[in-house]
Amino acid sequence: MEPVYGTVITAARLLWLAEGLKFTVSGVGNVPKTGPGVVAVNHTGYMDFTYAGIPAFLQGRRKVRFMAKKEVFDNKIAGPLMRGMKHIPVDRGAGADSYAQAVDYLRRGELVGVFPEATISRSFEIKEFKSGAARMALDANAPIIPTVMWGSQRIWTKGHPKRLGRTGVKILISVCEPIEPVGDPDAITAKLHKVMSEKLLELQDAYGTHPAGEFWVPARLGGSAPTLAEANKLDAADQAKRARPTPDSEGPAE
Repeated sequence: MEPVYGTVITAARLLWLAEGLKFTVSGVGNVPKTGPGVVAVNHTGYMDFTYAGIPAFLQGRRKVRFMAKKEVFDNKIAGPLMRGMKHIPVDRGAGADSYAQAVDYLRRGELVGVFPEATISRSFEIKEFKSGAARMALDANAPIIPTVMWGSQRIWTKGHPKRLGRTGVKILISVCEPIEPVGDPDAITAKLHKVMSEKLLELQDAYGTHPAGEFWVPARLGGSAPTLAEANKLDAADQAKRARPTPDSEGPAE
């Protein structure tokens, strides 16, 4: 029994019902009924981790332990919930501990959720992947479960206000065939990127109309989202800004 995770799932489902969200989930059978799996998810919005666990829940009410940035765990409200659900805090400056915890979870037969892009894709296209998902799959001898979503960026994404009211937004979620941990991390990562990129195109084609000029529509489909190259420049600028020392951090304390 996991009272915290169970309570959060119930609350989330009530919220989705109030929002009028319309989920279409496919490929649930690709989630293993038992045993470990690295659930690799594309990242377009802040609510992605809440939606990405749906296929596992439909597959025998399995729970996913997501890797999330440490700042979420530092929040006085979200922190206790995240720890209660046994999610994994990630310190971007020192990730060895979180990696070890994720591998330990996998070796114990858990599902671990990761976002290989590391940050939200402002272009809503698939960004370059980090190799962490492949490395932990190899270390734990666990399959990678590619999971792709489309539509979640309409709820709340980087640079745009949240829309948590009754929007009736359609969200597609599809789980691809598992990728076995065979080969080197770079080759596995390249295969994962290819599989998820192709699935994203399928979901976009199946989604219906993408209105021209809308913030949530990729530039390739006529939307106002930045191109992948433009988004990468924005991400690089953000990273440089975070790395810049603040006045309080310069020199020894007086």
